[in-house]
Amino acid sequence: MGRDDEGFRSFAAARYGPLVRAAVLLGCSRPDAEDAAQDALSRCFAAWSRVRAADDPEAYAYRVLVNGVARGRRRRWRGEVPHAELPEPARRPDPEPDILLRTAVGAALGRLSREHRQVVVLRFFADLGERRTADVLGVPPGTVKSRTARAIALLAADPALADLLPTAEKEPG
Repeated sequence: MGRDDEGFRSFAAARYGPLVRAAVLLGCSRPDAEDAAQDALSRCFAAWSRVRAADDPEAYAYRVLVNGVARGRRRRWRGEVPHAELPEPARRPDPEPDILLRTAVGAALGRLSREHRQVVVLRFFADLGERRTADVLGVPPGTVKSRTARAIALLAADPALADLLPTAEKEPG
């Protein structure tokens, strides 16, 4: 443990929740998102002097997360264990509109390409600007602008999302 352990602890405490949510929006299950956020923060701790010296430590952490999620997708997972008997299905209350919307948004994000999904999550969930998003993804700002515009157009045209918007929010057609 180094001199700036408290600085890292503060950084990690502030970033853990947003990193988990970003990983979920990037397509991870909640447990996998928690693992991805912990892995990203572990890597940031190992390189804390570089992270702390970076122009934007928060963007650095998001870049580590995005790279980790992509790396995890390339690995073959062998952790599934088949069971002879399936558990009884859980009884669920009637879904609320916000749950339906969240599900539809998650599904719509899942239909986007990886590149479009990354810009949507970083720009609108993580609230990173174009320049910071470009730095995280390692692409020019113009690429972020075009990917964002295309992703928004795809989401706006997604019929599953259009069906869930209140009538007042739908554009006249």
